Amino acid sequence: MSGPLIDYHNGIYAFDAGYIRPLLAAIHLIESDGRAAFVDTANFEVMPQALAALEARGLGPDSVDYVILTHIHLDHAGGAGVMMEAFPNARLVVHPRGARHMIEPSKLMAGVEGVYGRERARRMYGDLLPIAADRIIEAHDNTVLKLGSRELLCIDAPGHAKHHIAIVDRRSSGIFTGDTFGISYRELDVDGRPLIFPSSTPIQFDPDEMRSSIERMLSFNPDAVYLTHFSRLAPPAELGREVLRLLDRYVEIALAASAEEDKNAAIRDGLTALLLDEAHRHGCRQSDEEILEIWHLDLELNAQGLAFWLEAQDAA
Repeated sequence: MSGPLIDYHNGIYAFDAGYIRPLLAAIHLIESDGRAAFVDTANFEVMPQALAALEARGLGPDSVDYVILTHIHLDHAGGAGVMMEAFPNARLVVHPRGARHMIEPSKLMAGVEGVYGRERARRMYGDLLPIAADRIIEAHDNTVLKLGSRELLCIDAPGHAKHHIAIVDRRSSGIFTGDTFGISYRELDVDGRPLIFPSSTPIQFDPDEMRSSIERMLSFNPDAVYLTHFSRLAPPAELGREVLRLLDRYVEIALAASAEEDKNAAIRDGLTALLLDEAHRHGCRQSDEEILEIWHLDLELNAQGLAFWLEAQDAA
């Protein structure tokens, strides 16, 4: 494993996927009565970490009932094929809009190649393995999954992507939020306080839907949220308000760039300034260069997502 299995003492565990860099992507393992589910999968290199996590809990591949995808962006779904190949009893749980892309992933891979370029995309994600349709559960809004004696409620959570769900674990009063609730990297914690930002990555960002999804998550009064980037945050209510405040700033930055010739660059510059301002206010101890190194990929992708949203507004 890339690091120790994090035990939250409620049947939920997390481990570092080892994706791109340490502490970028967390995979969560839920356990109940000897049955297991994984939430998100990172990429095709995930299996050593996933098997080690099961072994640490005294479980084997046959104990996995579900591989749950919050959405099908490949930092969340790129390892789904290899997991399903390794876990013979598992069903893949995915939003209905994403199911067809798990059955036939060629268009999904082509879209990723369009973002990263073919060579980099293949290096990051390898060959996506198709998943048989009869092993897929399409998680419509309010779908309930039984995991041992645990109940997992899947709810629609658009905003970051239209094919996004969140998973409410009624036993722990926790919600697995994928990217809709935002991103928060542990390196930038200050005295246990997290720095959190929205994720507007391409190509389906919608600020109104994101706001509604976050407000719906908060309506469950969760004790904690579990982000893929990166893991458990509590208590969520104040953090949710912070994400919504920054969501408004994202929109302001995008609209201010609408008259610029290079909208993407103008938005990226605005997001960079916002990140550094917030990091300074938060009391982050890293240099600006270190902060930007942690966030460089997200800044680029968030800028692309806001530029795409801005073009959609202009076309409407």
